[in-house]
Amino acid sequence: MILFPPAKVNIGLNVLGRRQDGFHEIETVMMPIALCDILELLPVDHFEFKQSGYPIEEDYESNLCVRAYNAMQAKYDIRPVYMHLIKNIPMGAGLGGGSSDAAAVLLGLDSLFNLHCSTSELADIAAQLGSDCPFFIKDEIQLAKGRGELLSPVDLDLTSYWIKLINPGIHISTKEAYENVVIDEASDLSEIIKSPVSKWKDNIGNAFERSVFQRYPEIKDIKKSLYEEGALYASMSGSGSTVFGIYTEEPKLSPNYSDQWVFKLNV
Repeated sequence: MILFPPAKVNIGLNVLGRRQDGFHEIETVMMPIALCDILELLPVDHFEFKQSGYPIEEDYESNLCVRAYNAMQAKYDIRPVYMHLIKNIPMGAGLGGGSSDAAAVLLGLDSLFNLHCSTSELADIAAQLGSDCPFFIKDEIQLAKGRGELLSPVDLDLTSYWIKLINPGIHISTKEAYENVVIDEASDLSEIIKSPVSKWKDNIGNAFERSVFQRYPEIKDIKKSLYEEGALYASMSGSGSTVFGIYTEEPKLSPNYSDQWVFKLNV
């Protein structure tokens, strides 16, 4: 079985405060995009995990794909599998690649072993793995609240637009980002997202940008350059460091970055 776990971008990200459980209360709209990892799943006699592409900076047992398999094996007593993950989505880039890979493992194992799990069952397991993981169980634009696990559909059609992403190769850990985030009074993203894309620039922001831009001015400069070349809306995704712009026409690639992508939006 071959799966293609997609990346995501955040359209707006409000950090509303720290919760009693140690997580932060957030509000964000997450959108899947065409940049994907590749995941192979194959039933075997002894479990094996292999990874290639962008390097993963974590030990074997902490890997989200391995943890996702272990969670499904513990609950449904499935047989071992061979997993080969090809990373096309950079790590620490605000694109949710690790969470997407974990969700793909859950979806893939459900299909491979005919478990007939409901969407809510898989989302509950995904929530135990990471705050972004439940989003990837459904391949659609969603509003995320709570610590990211409270999801609701968003009526938003962006299929006539293009998206350009630039990753400067700066790794920003989620822990580092939250330690420095500035918590502001946030507006109602669920209502503002309904306005035309041309209105988002002045009304939809990312709470991580202030502190990240101070430490990494290059990321701020990338956002500025996307607006200068005609983006209707530009933002850092998640806790960074990838920056994306949304355009009415296909944008050109920038000469200064090797890690960049241009796609027609399909959501």
